[in-house]
Amino acid sequence: MTKLSVNINKIATLRNARGGNNPNVVQTAIDCERFGAQGITVHPRPDERHITYKDVMELKDVVTTEFNIEGYPDDRFMEIIEKVRPAQATLVPDGPDVLTSCAGWDTVTNESKLSDIIKTINEWGVRTSVFVDPDIKMVEGASKIGAHRIELYTEPYASGFSEDKVKATASYVAAAKRAKEIGLGLNAGHDLDLNNLKYLKENIPYLDEVSIGHALICDALYYGLENTIQMYLRQLQEH
Repeated sequence: MTKLSVNINKIATLRNARGGNNPNVVQTAIDCERFGAQGITVHPRPDERHITYKDVMELKDVVTTEFNIEGYPDDRFMEIIEKVRPAQATLVPDGPDVLTSCAGWDTVTNESKLSDIIKTINEWGVRTSVFVDPDIKMVEGASKIGAHRIELYTEPYASGFSEDKVKATASYVAAAKRAKEIGLGLNAGHDLDLNNLKYLKENIPYLDEVSIGHALICDALYYGLENTIQMYLRQLQEH
């Protein structure tokens, strides 16, 4: 079964808007796991506009499922990964001034840089995942630099889903098949929601994990967090 990792960045955004500790990020992570989430994802940006360094250190001690820390691999990020030793480190190419991830790595151009970073993280016993577009060359590049997995950037899929599902999925299917052939695990994330997740799961083979935050938290405002997590898990069930 494809695992659901809940990205709790937006919980921290809401907390930071008012100050204090409401909602409680750590308790939310505990509750997400209790409600069925199979992983917790955070993206501790340098400006701490949502998840903070302190949050990550506190989460390290309470997350009992899979802790996935994503971010741009600068010195601060590497320090966090070395200290926390999460289950997975997901490398994204966006710098600190970017609002949200908007493209995958060029794993060919950045081969030398990423190879050294991934080698270090792998030596810490942390699974590495590289955020890439659904491009065969980028998938093959991720394998060449030593990553364990790729995370397919699914915003283009989400954008094209309502117009032409088959067309929107085609490049992802090809990327997934190539990843499987060369021994890469497969994650996916960005703009996945209750409308498009089931189709993605049914049509993209070998999907190990999806990371979902924004849409899931928005849905939770209407449906409640426990019910929403269950709704997302049902989209990922095998049939």
